[in-house]
Amino acid sequence: MTAVTVPVPAMPRRRRDRSEIREPEGREKRVLLAAPRGYCAGVDRAVIAVERALEHYGAPVYVRKEIVHNRHVVETLSARGAVFVDETTEVPRGERVVFSAHGVSPQVHAEAAELELSTIDATCPLVTKVHREAVRFAKQGYSILLVGHAGHEEVEGTMGEAPEAITLVQNPDEARTVELESTEKLVWISQTTLSVDETMETVGILRERFPSLEDPPSDDICYATQNRQVAVKKVAPAADLVLVVGSANSSNSVRLVEVALEHGAKAAHRVDFAREVDEAWFHDVATVGVTSGASVPDTLVQELLGLLAEYGYGEVEEVRTAEEDLMFSLPRELRKDLKAAGQATSNKKDGADRDHELR
Repeated sequence: MTAVTVPVPAMPRRRRDRSEIREPEGREKRVLLAAPRGYCAGVDRAVIAVERALEHYGAPVYVRKEIVHNRHVVETLSARGAVFVDETTEVPRGERVVFSAHGVSPQVHAEAAELELSTIDATCPLVTKVHREAVRFAKQGYSILLVGHAGHEEVEGTMGEAPEAITLVQNPDEARTVELESTEKLVWISQTTLSVDETMETVGILRERFPSLEDPPSDDICYATQNRQVAVKKVAPAADLVLVVGSANSSNSVRLVEVALEHGAKAAHRVDFAREVDEAWFHDVATVGVTSGASVPDTLVQELLGLLAEYGYGEVEEVRTAEEDLMFSLPRELRKDLKAAGQATSNKKDGADRDHELR
């Protein structure tokens, strides 16, 4: 049976009136809006791929796992005709399937071929880079330490590239205890959406234990993950409260909450939607920091800013620490079919850059 994501209506509840919230004494209310925030290039590419596939091929278009880790995105695409499944084997023979931005293992590609599926590989190119590193290092005889979280789709896909050569290390504690058969040729790689600080702490411990440990040729943690963490570090020291828009299964969104607390925020919470905000969090709060994970459309941030304005946080100051202009082309399988049909193959919408407003 095919698994389908069904939107769950929000339960109505009474919001506290602004008069019920303790005001901060002697301080003006404001919002510090972190930038960059929201969609990264890999997420944008993956979401557009599903949208364009639905427009071109028609529904249903099957998607293995969540295309990106965001409830709103998955629910919206489901309503348009995308069918999300947990495993490739759930897709009917001969149908079309999109692989998520997090990447898949060679076994998944083999399963798709066995079922004669038409595939669209929406794996983020930065994840693909890590896969290629794993394959190359394994062929060169290296033992590979993969810093990442067990069960995350990206980690499962990377480990599937060279399972006999890769050992997973999830955190500094595991770095202190991991045992290896050989340390003569040893290299580390990482999941792209981790906390930069914790990853480097983990690697530092590994390097102390295994002096021969080599670095990957370039940083594996993606530019967008790093940029969002840097922006939160800038906002956090001045914030009484930091609100991160993002889903619970979004690694980079969860990390943003942790980074905010580690760098001075008095409190920090993650929400999928503005309706999930508990107004009690506003007691005695003058400055609210706001950001969002790399798989979050900006419309959700705007809804949160609207709620904050209702409670007196109408002054919004953007805190920008980097500019982002990277754009990835659509998956080649989709580009080929769009081109054959005489359709545009750009990531742009109506001749202009997308505004990240998936609705």
